[in-house]
Amino acid sequence: MKNRDDETTAALAALAQQDVARALAEDVGAGDLTAGLIDPARRARARILAREDAVICGAPWAEAALRALDPTVQITWHVVEGQRCMPDQVVLELEGNARALLSAERTALNFLQLLSAVATKTRTYVDGVAGTRAHIVDTRKTIPGLRLAQKYAVRVGGGTNHRIGLHDAVLIKENHIAAAGGVTAVLKAAQAVAAQASFIEIEVETLEQLAEALDAGAKMVLLDNMPLPMLREAVRINAAHAGGGAILEISGGVTLAGLRELAETGVDRISIGTLTKDVKATDFSMRLQDIQ
Repeated sequence: MKNRDDETTAALAALAQQDVARALAEDVGAGDLTAGLIDPARRARARILAREDAVICGAPWAEAALRALDPTVQITWHVVEGQRCMPDQVVLELEGNARALLSAERTALNFLQLLSAVATKTRTYVDGVAGTRAHIVDTRKTIPGLRLAQKYAVRVGGGTNHRIGLHDAVLIKENHIAAAGGVTAVLKAAQAVAAQASFIEIEVETLEQLAEALDAGAKMVLLDNMPLPMLREAVRINAAHAGGGAILEISGGVTLAGLRELAETGVDRISIGTLTKDVKATDFSMRLQDIQ
């Protein structure tokens, strides 16, 4: 019988294979014309190096890309998933069919550079709130088609996933409140129609809305774009509420420079779209070492 870790590993491998299949179809198509210049019997050794400090992420995708074109490729990781590498450090070594290595190179590196960038940025924010109760949380601001991969990278970087999509949890925003007739009315509606959701969260912009939401039984509240004094008062109101209070999350305009002050207000979660939306790819390169 499989345990949960086995099931998670299998699901991750399946996700990586699906993403890689699309990427290879896009890049290689009917065949790599340039790699076709190389003798199909030739084998090669290669190294993939990181050109900058980073948290390594994307091994399942890199391996899926390489094995899709050479199922017998030998892969040796020198920096494992979630560990930090140094500039010019060899991250992994490869041995396999020369054509396959060259054809898979860009797809493997594309996934490594994107997912390592997300993990590295997340780790920076996680380190920034160390010692507080705040958790760093992602959003739905992801690259279309790669949301699950990016959310995996957030976890590798030490962050926490918010809802996966519109289908698994409820986040009630300003327009929902207005359309439903107010905070109490919209929470009542959500509790009636979304009982199976993983969570129901409501966004508030004022302390009055927060108090109403708590009185209506809210278990998770998003404090949107509140200044620091208001955030501190929101935390106080929440802690003093007779119903036990709610999980408090901050969102809107969060920067690394102001992160620590936000975390020290005592909120539980800080959601940051930039973790997955505004990422600068980590620089990797592959170099052939030996061609036979």
